[in-house]
Amino acid sequence: MSVKDQDQAGDLLLREVDEDLRREQYIRLWRAYGKYLIAALIAVILGVAGHQVWQNWRAQKFQAEAANYQAAEDLLASGKQSEGMAKLAEIAKDANGNFATVAGFRRAALQIEAGDSSAALATYESLSHSDAPPAMRDLAILKGAMLVLEKEDPSILTKRLLPLAEPSNPWHYSATELLALLAERRGDKSQAAGYYKQLADDAGTPQNIRARAAEMLTVLGGAPQPGKPEKG
Repeated sequence: MSVKDQDQAGDLLLREVDEDLRREQYIRLWRAYGKYLIAALIAVILGVAGHQVWQNWRAQKFQAEAANYQAAEDLLASGKQSEGMAKLAEIAKDANGNFATVAGFRRAALQIEAGDSSAALATYESLSHSDAPPAMRDLAILKGAMLVLEKEDPSILTKRLLPLAEPSNPWHYSATELLALLAERRGDKSQAAGYYKQLADDAGTPQNIRARAAEMLTVLGGAPQPGKPEKG
């Protein structure tokens, strides 16, 4: 395979990984934040009399923040990008953890679409150190790493991603796939093959990631040499 073909294959693989992450992100955002909407509704319906005022306040606050976020989306939909982005920045800074996190990821996605990867990276960095749920902070690390996968020192990115590749992490499979790509960047084909084999052999690996891992194993010439992928 020529260098040009390898670059094209690498770009295609990164796009596929990013699309998978987006799908996972939407699902996990609903799982993480959908309960707050349900909780707010239940609080209004089933609230104990002694807490009714507090519960009503919480529901109203949630509705106000939801309306504020929708206002940002409306601005974007009407073509008012700068106003919409400013609104998202305001929400990301001032809203509670739920809408602040959603606004942060939305803002980063728009920055990427606009070609401002540096701004998007800064947004992800901010999200990774925010009070968002751990899974969302880890997602920010993962998305940020993808932005600089071809530029940043692979050893630095590897250290950043290793904790996310632990089996207990919800982004385990995607992080492991990125670690394999970084191993290839370092020229360590055996290490990369080890990660791909780990993904290909794990019955729990999402089908699309598993298929890519099997394909990359073939490209790299088969199974890795004895030994396990690096840890820590």
